[in-house]
Parts: sequence; structure tokens; C-alpha cells
Amino acid sequence: MAKELTIEGLRVMADLAGLTLSDDELQRLLPGVNRSQQQVAALRAVIVPGDEPAGVFIAADGDQK
Repeated sequence: MAKELTIEGLRVMADLAGLTLSDDELQRLLPGVNRSQQQVAALRAVIVPGDEPAGVFIAADGDQK
């Protein structure tokens, strides 16, 4: 699984994004960021490169019935 992010790592990411967050704000965000990071890692583990999307977009003029 993905390595858990620390408060300092999150602070660096926030600074790079131009955000100024307090220690309290970073502490409150950290569990959600780590959970999201784990979810992305789990999805990447099941996605097979080269798979086509399930849906198809067709641009058409007017109403299609």
C-alpha cells in the first residue's frame, strides 16, 4: 500500500499549491488525505493498462431519438 503522508509532507504539498494552512488545519486534513491516497493506490492495483473505457461519447447534432 501507499506510504502514509506526514504532517510535514502535507505542509510541503500545501505550500507548493500556494495554500497557507495552520497546524490544526493540517492535522484535521491528514487522515482524509491518507485515506484518499490508499484508495487511489488500491484502484491503481486493479486497473489494467490498455483497458478501454466502458462508455462511448458520440457528439451529434439535434435530438437523437
